Amino acid sequence: MMKRNEIRQLREQNLGVTVFVSEVLEWIGNHNLWNLWVPKSYGGLELSLSEGLQKLKTLAYIDGSLGWTITLCSGANYFVGNLDKDIAQLLFLNERPPILGGSGGVFGVAEEYEGYYRISGNWQYATGSLYLSHFTLNAKILKNGKEVKEKDGSPMVRSFVLPKEKVKVVPDWDAMGLVATVTHSFEVNDVKIDRKYSFQYNEVYLSQPIFKIPFSLFVDITLWVNYLGMVEHFLEESQPFLSDKKLQSLKTAISYANQKIFHFSEEIENTIQEQKCFTKEYMQKVHSCAVDSVSDFSRALIEVYPNLGIKACRKEHPLNQIFRDYFTATQHHVFSREGKNNIH
Repeated sequence: MMKRNEIRQLREQNLGVTVFVSEVLEWIGNHNLWNLWVPKSYGGLELSLSEGLQKLKTLAYIDGSLGWTITLCSGANYFVGNLDKDIAQLLFLNERPPILGGSGGVFGVAEEYEGYYRISGNWQYATGSLYLSHFTLNAKILKNGKEVKEKDGSPMVRSFVLPKEKVKVVPDWDAMGLVATVTHSFEVNDVKIDRKYSFQYNEVYLSQPIFKIPFSLFVDITLWVNYLGMVEHFLEESQPFLSDKKLQSLKTAISYANQKIFHFSEEIENTIQEQKCFTKEYMQKVHSCAVDSVSDFSRALIEVYPNLGIKACRKEHPLNQIFRDYFTATQHHVFSREGKNNIH
């Protein structure tokens, strides 16, 4: 449990900043937060799903950019379970543990050769871009200049890990919120990379329970808990100014999300322990519940915000930053209107 003075200090350090200050980055590193899901044998914390979700909720409750950045970058370090063993050991078992992050979009190509690939493309929305040691990306596979197809006729796509020295960050993140996530784009220009640095989400080489969770389910629930943390912070900042009656819809949405998220996390852990499979219907159930919950948050915030007065419109006020962070986060493709009915 974090102490109130530590939470207060972190909030002060993150209020109004465009990039995390060195003290915050040092705090993240000292607490090994980039490696929430990484096995202890690889230098990580090896948290269970429920433990990790509680940690992520607390971080988002402290500050939206802090929670969002650690969620997505620790989610990229989660790929330790998908990486070739030699590469996983090379990256994670050294003096400076890696910070992975990147883009989930397929915005480039990887030309396949004997034992290596040559990668080119432009990828958007790399959360934590200025803090990363390595970038992750997805690319269509080419061979002899032609797209390689899967058995169903769709383009073959593989994921890759590249050191930051092979990547050019394009400073184009200009959103109204989550500013310190520095979610810039990046370019890769004809970079040669050993095939061992490629991986696929559905190929897992580590046995810890966390790696048995389908990646889309993992994404849904780890992002969902961020929205919950942010709105809990918004509720706390609003309470000195508004009656319980005016905050009731927000409190109801928060109570429902807390119940559902940690109920689902317990179900997921039990499913793994019982060595059962996750059905598509179950994953759709979690996804739909998460999307509906975030919609409830959004309606409640919009209902509350006009009652908070001009102070909540000032950029230097925490209420304003939380509001901007939250509604920027809702534009993630998993929770946007376009992604509402799709399991990614």
